[in-house]
Amino acid sequence: MFEIRVICDPADTDRVTTALTTAFTTGDVRRYPTRDGKRTRLYLTAGHRPTPPVWPTPEQAYANAPSINSEIGWTARFLADAECFTELDREFYLRKAALLDRIDLLDEPGATDGDATETACAAAVFLLDMDQPDVICDPRAYVRQQYALTLTDHQ
Repeated sequence: MFEIRVICDPADTDRVTTALTTAFTTGDVRRYPTRDGKRTRLYLTAGHRPTPPVWPTPEQAYANAPSINSEIGWTARFLADAECFTELDREFYLRKAALLDRIDLLDEPGATDGDATETACAAAVFLLDMDQPDVICDPRAYVRQQYALTLTDHQ
């Protein structure tokens, strides 16, 4: 957060205020006359607007992904090699959520939601809660974004 002070002609206060509230996340604008009374002082607390997340399409997110069969094999091997009561890492949950998303995407468009959809959503919500519990967004879009970023980081 930061404080902005603008001194402007009284006729420009609405235009300046609109420009500032468009560019930043702002609090209430406080208006005071200057000492000479000819101009207006505007004070407001502001913060940068967060940049909107980039949500890749499923085709973009999974373009360079291993095959679904390969990911099923990786998931099964990972679980088989893990000791009982071992805390699983983020990579496992991300790859599992992406795998379930991809399996659900194989259904015909417009098909009724079924077990694959519910399971993919549950895995995506789990990953989102694990990473950023206070964030509200489409969990499956989040999985795709994170999967695409992970693939980019490992190439």
